[in-house]
Amino acid sequence: MSLKENTRIWLPKVRKMALSLPMALLAAMVLVGINETGHMRSQDAVEQMTHGQNTRKAVNLLLQSMLDAETGQRGYLLTGNETYLEPYDKAVASVQTNLDGLRNLFMNSPEDMQEFALLSRQISRKLAEMELSLRLRRQGNEDAWKFILHTDVGKEHMEGIRKHAHELIARSDEHVRLGREQIEQSLMLSRIGIATVTAIGLLAFYMYLRQAQALQSVNLREQALLERERDRLESLVKLRTATLSELANHLQQVREEERGHLARELHDELGALLTAAKLDVARLKSRIDTAATPEVGERLKHLTDTLNSGIALKRRIIEDLRPSSLSNLGLTAAIEILTREYAERAGIEIETSLESVQLPDAAQLTVYRMVQEALTNIGKYAKATKVLVSIHGYPTHVAVQVRDNGSGFDPAAVRPTSHGLSGMRHRVESAGGRLSITSRPGNGTLVSAVLPLQQRPGAADTPLPKPAEA
Repeated sequence: MSLKENTRIWLPKVRKMALSLPMALLAAMVLVGINETGHMRSQDAVEQMTHGQNTRKAVNLLLQSMLDAETGQRGYLLTGNETYLEPYDKAVASVQTNLDGLRNLFMNSPEDMQEFALLSRQISRKLAEMELSLRLRRQGNEDAWKFILHTDVGKEHMEGIRKHAHELIARSDEHVRLGREQIEQSLMLSRIGIATVTAIGLLAFYMYLRQAQALQSVNLREQALLERERDRLESLVKLRTATLSELANHLQQVREEERGHLARELHDELGALLTAAKLDVARLKSRIDTAATPEVGERLKHLTDTLNSGIALKRRIIEDLRPSSLSNLGLTAAIEILTREYAERAGIEIETSLESVQLPDAAQLTVYRMVQEALTNIGKYAKATKVLVSIHGYPTHVAVQVRDNGSGFDPAAVRPTSHGLSGMRHRVESAGGRLSITSRPGNGTLVSAVLPLQQRPGAADTPLPKPAEA
């Protein structure tokens, strides 16, 4: 499955997964709304029930006060004892207080207020009737107050009071009942809402889990696909790198062979010509009297010096192209000759610390070219006055170092087009070794390489010690 197809499958699942989150959010909002609605309805119901209970309590207190007033009034009428008037007066005052309390409770209810008005009128009549009986009793009008006492007027007034009071109590009980029903409805609504929201939440959570599982599965497949693609690219890079490395090694080998061929041509052809010319000059010199013709002798001497310089130049070029000392005398002697000749040409003090090591011919040539390239770079850029070249052998590897006291440089600032350093590194790594370049501006430069003693298949992967650092 390609990455594009995997993405096509993954996007709808993400959309479904994104749908479950708004569902969960909507469920939470609905739950909050139901909770707030139930809370407000319950508050209204509690207020309604409280109002009903307060009304019932106030009406009962009012009835009790009327009964107390009637009891005190009758006690005084029958006995004439003034002590009965004290509870009467208290009851009448309490009646007025209770009426004021009920009036405040019924302010916002026109129907209750109308019923309260009828109750208040009956209470006023009853209080007037009781006050009239008391006044007649105090005046000593026995027949009048007894007549009033034995009539049904007081009874009718009390029955009217009880009727309107019971009506108000019934209304308050209705308010309490409605409030209770409203609370029960709120609780039922909350239960249904919570159950519904819980079901929606569980559904959303189930959808989320399924989509998360699907997304995880898609991610795992995508990760496996990416890993396979990465492995394919890595193998392709390794293949191309190996091909380029083989090509570079082949070009390097061809270059060395061409240089060897050119060195042989120079040695055989140009060397023979220069040697023949020198012999001819010597033959001419032996046949000409240089004392008689000093000018001709001078020219012959100059020609001989020129031929000697040409022969020396030819020899140096040949040594640069293909060091004969390396194949004839070995690595140690070749490095000694190379450093001595370079010190004479460049005017730089060079110290050597060379041990005899056993390396394959290709590795010996690598070491020679590395030292040669390092000395060339020192002459071009380092402005050094002293150089140390060392070769030391160890049981498993050979360490080569070229250290100078020159101006140094920042290795991180070296351009990728610096073919000298890149070529040096490639030579060493092709031989299965490692190269490091350590330098800082003003502190000189250390070129260090580690090569295995024997090149064998897979030698490039053989663990080697890190090259020494400054």
